[in-house]
Amino acid sequence: MTVLRLPRSARRDQAPDARRRVGVRRASRPVLAVTVVTTVAVLLTACTGTGGADHPRETTAPSASGAAQARAVARLGDVASSKAGAMRLADGLLPPTNRWFSGLVFGDAPQPVFPSPISWQVTDDGFAAGLPVVSATEKTIAGGATQQVGLDLGATSTEVSAYDAVSVTVEHRRGATVLGHTVLAEGSPLVTYTAARAGTVTTTAPIDATGTRTGTVTSGGRTWQLVVRDGTIDGDAVALSAGGSIVLLPVPDDATAAQTDRLVGAARPLTGVALGRSASPGQQHTTLTYDFGSDDPGVLVPQPGQGTTGLDCTGLYYDTVQGAAPVCTGTALRLAVDTVEPSDTLDVSGLSSADRSTLVAQVRVDASTVNASSYAADSYAGGKDLSRVANLYRLATELDLPSVASTLKTSVVDELDQWFDAAGCGARTARCFAYDPTVHGLVGQEASFGSDEFNDHHFHYGYILSAAAVLAADDPALVSRWRTVADLVAADIASPEATASFPQLRVYDPYAQHSWASGFSPFADGNNQESSSEAVSAWNGVALWGAVSGSSSLESVGTWLLSNEAASARRDVLDPDLSAFPEFRHEVVSLTWGGKRDHATWFSAAAAAPAGIELIPMPAVARSYVAAGGAAQIRRVLAEAVPDGRYDVQFGDYLLMYRALASRSEARAALGAARDLPDAVVDSANSRSYMLAWIMARA
Repeated sequence: MTVLRLPRSARRDQAPDARRRVGVRRASRPVLAVTVVTTVAVLLTACTGTGGADHPRETTAPSASGAAQARAVARLGDVASSKAGAMRLADGLLPPTNRWFSGLVFGDAPQPVFPSPISWQVTDDGFAAGLPVVSATEKTIAGGATQQVGLDLGATSTEVSAYDAVSVTVEHRRGATVLGHTVLAEGSPLVTYTAARAGTVTTTAPIDATGTRTGTVTSGGRTWQLVVRDGTIDGDAVALSAGGSIVLLPVPDDATAAQTDRLVGAARPLTGVALGRSASPGQQHTTLTYDFGSDDPGVLVPQPGQGTTGLDCTGLYYDTVQGAAPVCTGTALRLAVDTVEPSDTLDVSGLSSADRSTLVAQVRVDASTVNASSYAADSYAGGKDLSRVANLYRLATELDLPSVASTLKTSVVDELDQWFDAAGCGARTARCFAYDPTVHGLVGQEASFGSDEFNDHHFHYGYILSAAAVLAADDPALVSRWRTVADLVAADIASPEATASFPQLRVYDPYAQHSWASGFSPFADGNNQESSSEAVSAWNGVALWGAVSGSSSLESVGTWLLSNEAASARRDVLDPDLSAFPEFRHEVVSLTWGGKRDHATWFSAAAAAPAGIELIPMPAVARSYVAAGGAAQIRRVLAEAVPDGRYDVQFGDYLLMYRALASRSEARAALGAARDLPDAVVDSANSRSYMLAWIMARA
């Protein structure tokens, strides 16, 4: 389990320089790490099948907390200097980068955060919470932070004193004196403040007392219930004993007195959330167990589309940027998604002789252009180049072109030998990994788009791991040679548990069911993620490397991450239900924030960019989810992305591959266009060979 602290996050709504992308690469913000212990342990349950117990042959688990991992990290050497500034984080906690609450830890001042369905923010002397008022425009669904109810504590500073996969505990101080702690968790509207010492706090709006320990506060058109334990309400003040608590609960619209009383009865102090994962045939399961101090239920709110298994729902809803979220009571959220099996192979066995001949010729052409200068030096562009050539190698083997495959393999292996050389950064400044001991993570050298601030690590490292899995699939010697560093790369983004060297699941949010891309999250709209497809591709790479290297812990966590991220991409990005937001006029939601959803990108205003960034790099596994909306949705997305039917634009290659999934006739049309697509339009993670093979396999 881990706890957190705050660094320097600038208070900006959407600072364009903070995570700016050029082409399809991103700028990132820094992230910090610290460790603190919460009362609830994060559990990752073992299971059988995909996502099951470790294979006996596994030797170095990415989550190992022992000496082997520490020695491997030490061999890398440290970064020249960490980009992490001062953090508002308790000693001993791993810095929580890439979390929904990272803005509380990093940056010059704490940022608002969005533990859905509410917002919460630090104020000059305490905190304020609100139930965001959701509105929509043509391109944005917004539910920004709002201050409807709060407590004046007399605090002068805060720090994160504990956290787990879903909840965070914020410590309020006056000077060196600890006044109390606030616990927030995604999936619950409750705000729990517990006093560390006896004293009196005041609310930011008048209390309408309904008893000595219950009352309401109405502000900004919203009514909040107060439930006091070990204390009493006196006017607009609440006197608390040491250990006494105030639980704040927003009253849902249209709640009757009886429904409100039921929710007040379930407004119990929250202390943390435990994460469990498991697998059953065809499904991946996530259980988030909320600790309300007893077995009695508390108030829980799953996201729209997640289901209400095991919950007792009230028939009431909160408006959120994801839609109307059901208000329920229970002790756990239970999420189940269909298993997406990791894959890196296109089936070209059924191609016609003409298509096969065309593809063989194109593979030879593309392979002839690969040389030592084909690979960029930074971790993002270099990773994309590795993935492109690895896929060419796989095609050459599938098409029985041994000499071409051998040459390509040598090229990729030579490059990966540099990246996976543990002492590489002692000899060069690029194509190697160094360790940031402040943030507790790996930084690819040279860094790009803020990756030294821990932005986008899963995007970058997913490409590298995917390439390694392809090349080492039938070569145990390469597994042995690369395992030490490759396992650390995987652990940086997907460690199943917190270790001395890495946090648990650095970027993934099990409640939201997707990852967060900004390391330090210096934004007033919360954290964000743009490229759901690169996140899916990253987890595919983790799972494939786990399978190739014999690490079932990596294979299982990678499959769990892959399946959940793909489910979120289908539901929230590529085929979202936007019926609650008729003002929003687009088919794809391309930039997801804690407090809003945008049809926009960090890097381009072109019509093709929002859809394209949700398709790159179209790994073989993408077939399992990108077309979930069916042919009609594909046509709607393409009508918006390429309204004139011209694909000679950035991401035109991926849009043609997407088009091929609509029908076989569309695939034949896409194949013709793909053959004529200008070279300059083919993305650096792609090749004309791979694009043609993808489309041919459908046509």
